[in-house]
Amino acid sequence: MASGGGGNSINPFLSDSEEELERQVDASGAETSRADVPAAVQGGLPLVSPQLPEMPGFHKAGTSEPGGTVLSGVWGGIGEQRVPIDAIAAQLLRDQYILTALEFHTELLESGRELPRLRDYFSNPGNFERQSGTPPAGKEAVGLVPGGQLNRAGSISTLDSLDFARYSDDGNRETDEKVAVLEFELRKAKETIQALRANLTQAAENEVPLQERKNYKSSPEIQEPIKPLEKRALNFLVNEYLLKNNYKLAAITFSDENDDQDFELWDDVGLNIPKPPDLLQLYRESGNQQSPSKDVTDAAVAVEPEDLETSPLKVHPPPDMQTHVLEQTTIIQELEYQMSLLKSEKLALIEQIRILEREIEVLKKQSRAAPSSSESLNPPVTDHVAPQVLMDNGQYLDIRGSDCSSGSRNENTEPVSQPLTQDSEAVPTDHLASTLTLHLQTVKESRSPIPPLLNSDVEFDKPNRKLSSAFHQALLSFCRTSADSRLGSEVSRIAESEQSVILMLGRCLPHIVPNVLLAKREELIPLILCTSCLHPESKERDQLLHILFNLIKRPDDEQRQMILTGCVAFARHVGPTRVEAELLPQCWEQINHKYPERRLLVAESCGALAPYLPKEIRSSLVLSMLQQMLMEDKTDLVREAVIRSLGIIMGYIDDSDKYLQGFELLLSALGDPSERVVNATHQVFLPAFAAWTTELGNLQSHLIPTLLTKIEKLLRDGEHGLDEHKLHMYLSALQSLIPPLFSLVLQTASFSSKARPQGESPQIEVTRFPRPASPLQDVAVIIGNREQLALLLQLYDHQLEHEGTTGWESLLWVVNQLLPQLIEIVGRINVASSACVHEFSRFFWRLCRTFGKIFTNTKVKPQFQEILRLSEENIDATAGNDVLTKATVPIYATGVLTCYNQEEDRKLLVGFLEDVMTALSLSHAPLDSLKASFVELGANPAYHELLLTVLWYGVVHTSALVRCTAARMFELLVKGVNETLVAQRVVPALITLSSDPEISVRIATVPAFGTIMETVTQRELLERVKMQLASFLEDPQYQDQHSLHLEIIRTFGRVGPNTEPRFRDEFVLPHLHNLALANNQQSSDSKRLDIATHLFEAYSALSCCFISEDVLVNHFLPGLRCLRTDMEHLSQEHEVILSSMIKECEQKVENKNVQEPQGSMSIAASLVSEDTKTKFLNKMGQLTTSGAMLANVFQRKK
Repeated sequence: MASGGGGNSINPFLSDSEEELERQVDASGAETSRADVPAAVQGGLPLVSPQLPEMPGFHKAGTSEPGGTVLSGVWGGIGEQRVPIDAIAAQLLRDQYILTALEFHTELLESGRELPRLRDYFSNPGNFERQSGTPPAGKEAVGLVPGGQLNRAGSISTLDSLDFARYSDDGNRETDEKVAVLEFELRKAKETIQALRANLTQAAENEVPLQERKNYKSSPEIQEPIKPLEKRALNFLVNEYLLKNNYKLAAITFSDENDDQDFELWDDVGLNIPKPPDLLQLYRESGNQQSPSKDVTDAAVAVEPEDLETSPLKVHPPPDMQTHVLEQTTIIQELEYQMSLLKSEKLALIEQIRILEREIEVLKKQSRAAPSSSESLNPPVTDHVAPQVLMDNGQYLDIRGSDCSSGSRNENTEPVSQPLTQDSEAVPTDHLASTLTLHLQTVKESRSPIPPLLNSDVEFDKPNRKLSSAFHQALLSFCRTSADSRLGSEVSRIAESEQSVILMLGRCLPHIVPNVLLAKREELIPLILCTSCLHPESKERDQLLHILFNLIKRPDDEQRQMILTGCVAFARHVGPTRVEAELLPQCWEQINHKYPERRLLVAESCGALAPYLPKEIRSSLVLSMLQQMLMEDKTDLVREAVIRSLGIIMGYIDDSDKYLQGFELLLSALGDPSERVVNATHQVFLPAFAAWTTELGNLQSHLIPTLLTKIEKLLRDGEHGLDEHKLHMYLSALQSLIPPLFSLVLQTASFSSKARPQGESPQIEVTRFPRPASPLQDVAVIIGNREQLALLLQLYDHQLEHEGTTGWESLLWVVNQLLPQLIEIVGRINVASSACVHEFSRFFWRLCRTFGKIFTNTKVKPQFQEILRLSEENIDATAGNDVLTKATVPIYATGVLTCYNQEEDRKLLVGFLEDVMTALSLSHAPLDSLKASFVELGANPAYHELLLTVLWYGVVHTSALVRCTAARMFELLVKGVNETLVAQRVVPALITLSSDPEISVRIATVPAFGTIMETVTQRELLERVKMQLASFLEDPQYQDQHSLHLEIIRTFGRVGPNTEPRFRDEFVLPHLHNLALANNQQSSDSKRLDIATHLFEAYSALSCCFISEDVLVNHFLPGLRCLRTDMEHLSQEHEVILSSMIKECEQKVENKNVQEPQGSMSIAASLVSEDTKTKFLNKMGQLTTSGAMLANVFQRKK
């Protein structure tokens, strides 16, 4: 930037004309007239004098300072031409009057005239972090510290953090808002500092020495390594080119392979770096650019122009600045030269140390070995060539030794010893060649049973020549080897031991990983893990583990599995201390990563590493990490993995103080909105937590009682609206706790100590236990093995059958506390809630199946039977039993009596249902409990025959009330029974009931007949039902049966839309027409209104169906007109709706009769009609019994 004393970079906020003007002023001291420079400036007057003592006040008119007349003319309006505000802003930014420019920008914003130059400048944080030279006119610039760094004062803010409200007239902002702004600025500053440090570190690591740069220039065919800044800039331009030319897939792949760079922001490349033109523009301009001549040099300083890093645009700095730059360049060259000498010395010393170490090892081996073995361990030099570095004013390579490695060496050449010398200024290029020669020879001789010894006793063949070592050194310099670069240094140092291999991998892997394809990076996991396990330096280990967790941007399931496998292997190898110190911090860093796959890796790692962590860390840090992720993460997959890891943690935790925390986590997991998370809770977390609870003795004292208490509270609070979701949550948790509870009963029994396997153990029936949701809920897994469980079950059944439960505390708690509390809860459930009935039925079924048949017959059934009190004296018409109307009946029938399916069990279930049907019928009680039992049992086809047996008992019962109940139960059963049973069992029973002497029984069969018409497809069966319904409608004996007519109309309205169209057109609609016509002659207004109301509902439901034109004209419309006649006298609001329905039907008939020129017109008219009908039906759905609401349905909206 050209601010603060003329650096050699360009200010991106100045226009080209202004920069040219500034360059001309700085070079010659005279100003050149420009077309875009204001007239006042063209006249030779400066825009703003740098010598103004108080710059913030320069905008006042009539200033007496130098240049004041010009300023007065500019801002006071005296001059003929005004200076553009953009020129003013440019001058302020050029002279670094930042505060004044900010005030100027704020005033422009308040007046609604935002200036793009100032907006762009103050929105770029990089403008406030740059290093400046000397301030204008040799003075300290405003806001600059002596070092040139711009202070981040409260009055100098970027537009990102600028709070314009504090400049308004509303007063000061609140303290917390100011703190938020300051925190934002601090965060932005820290991010910028971190980015700068990363850039500087990478630049320092990849800095190319001066000598190497000269080598590149002397050999044009050798490409200089790319710098990090150049790489990021080129990456940005390449990505921009791909996006502009619609190479989107290539751009996505390119972005994934450079995930450390933000391609949406140029500032991510580097601060204060002007953006170059795009690649196309660079390509077009590359042919027009004239490269400077290579033989042009500076007479004062021996530096080529290419060695000076300049900006793309040529800048002519002032003489003093040029001198300063040359001095700095000379210093840099001297430092780089010294650095190269130090590197050479370092390499030589390292090599000398290695040689000495090898000599020590050889001496130790020789001192321990016998003379004979010593001879066998030293092969002839002519067979195995080992490196010995020969130094004489620099290292050199034996040319003949090199030839020998390719197969042309003379086998009889005798080695010549050469004393080892060391020169601090020796260039280690010959060492690289020597090492490569050794490597080739070693590979060639690898079949030898004795490997070559890498020690100083083995010598290279010295050439029998009289050339000086300097000549050899100069000759070898043409071998194009170099150990100055990082990679050259690694190649020149072939590892001689396991430790050196690890060190080499630690240095090379960070440079290898970014260049491996994302799809193949998992192949690097073994290398990274082995190196991180064995590397001696903790910093390098941390870096390698960081690479491991960041190896793949978004690892899939298989890649995460490989990483986790590696982490477990690492943990097994290094022990808990290093796992805590090295692996856990990597997990903690990525706990809030933006990619869910990375957070998923963290969650899975916590569980996988749990067995290898210190126990204090399991119950503190890891538990807290998982708790935070469970509460805050919004991804279902991540929370599911968290739950699984929590389950693993619960299997290893031994801090009893964490029990309540675990219980709260359990409740949170059970209440999670994701079904995946809830399933994982039941499969992993809950069984593991129950096992720990059992060890603590809290299963029967806290966990199960707490869940029961929560269920009771739900029932108390939900009298007007039960939260069925929470009830399901708690009850499913109780259901998952049944296996741990039964295991506790077995393990705490007195016979548990006697269960020792002796000989062949008894077999467990396959159906003995319900199928577990996961292996952790398998009783055999909880106990230990199936053999042990079989022995315990045998002793358990024997104890219950012969000895009872005396002294068996855990089982007595189940019998005396758990079962009574559960039965009491069941009695408070709303029997109409089918979901609740089903949940409790499944719970009792699992409970009884798990605890066994003996326990069910001796402990569970008696408690239910005592409450239900079903005996002969209680089943009469006078004394009702309230408990029979509650959910206890269906839960006992479907949850307890269906656990075992033997003949005596089925007989017991049939007898129970018959008794309940008889008792409810004779006491005129609601049939909801019986219906719930039939619905729950009818869902299983295995119980259809049993239910038909129960209903046949009701069909032949002596009481008409029981027969009537049986007739109504057939309606529930028909929908799930196959047509064969309907034809063989249901229809004959209904025909029998339809001829019953009691009219109420005959009427009760109508809904069942209607359901058959709705669900059955057999033609003969439908004809039989049709004949029976026709007898009800046409037989004179039923002519005055008002209740029968109401039931038939209600049934027609229910099944009419779903029944066969032929049955609807030929039977339902004609009979509805006849009923409507007969109702016009009804003398009783109450009966007439009942019939009319039910007819209205039936016609409203049938209007949704497709009705043929003949039926519409002959039956549907006449029936509606008859119904309208009734409603005109009985209900005016219904009459309005009927009139609309009649008009709609008449319009539909007219549209069908009118022949349109084109068929599409008739179709369009039909569509309009259908649309009108849809709107009408929507209105119908909004109707209530209120007359006012019905009357207002068709009013025009205002």
